[in-house]
Amino acid sequence: MTPTGTPETPNKPEASGAPGTPESTPGTPKAAPGTPESAPGARSWLREHSEIGVGLLLLVLGVLVLTDALTMNVDITQRGPVGPKTVPVVVGIGLLVVAVLLTLDVLRGGRGEAEGGEDVDLAEPSDWRTVLLLAGVFLGNAVLIGPLGFPISGALLFWGSAYALGSRHYDRDPLIAAGLALVTYFVFNNLLGVPLPGGPLMGVL
Repeated sequence: MTPTGTPETPNKPEASGAPGTPESTPGTPKAAPGTPESAPGARSWLREHSEIGVGLLLLVLGVLVLTDALTMNVDITQRGPVGPKTVPVVVGIGLLVVAVLLTLDVLRGGRGEAEGGEDVDLAEPSDWRTVLLLAGVFLGNAVLIGPLGFPISGALLFWGSAYALGSRHYDRDPLIAAGLALVTYFVFNNLLGVPLPGGPLMGVL
């Protein structure tokens, strides 16, 4: 008894020194192997190597392009060593090579910069005027290529695309567009053997 008459409370051992308390255990129990906390991090690995998905997509596209090119039924007469299958085969092989190189680079630790290589201000709104102009130019080319032929509709396509993207050189752009259209027509029609509609200029060309 204390001098005041109150009973004396026994001294309790501190929590940190009690032998059976969780604080005095040598280590906190860890999650058993196989639980999500101790998993080898498959999800984080896939997240860090997400560019592999792009490589797989390119691989699938390359296989599809090569399959379609090699099974193409060519009824027209081939002129020279370059035929209708040449460009699809080259594109398909290029897709496969890029897919393999991209996958190897990602597995070695290479990663692309997120929005770092583009000079684009994400705060600016979309330029719907340019998008609608380009869509109208492509639709116009699809409608006019039959009656006017590719040389004329292609020239309008190239000139309209340059105008939609901001070029205002009215003395130079039509000439460049006409030259590109004629070169494209000759390459596909004469070299690759892919006939394009000539329109009114068929007899001249």
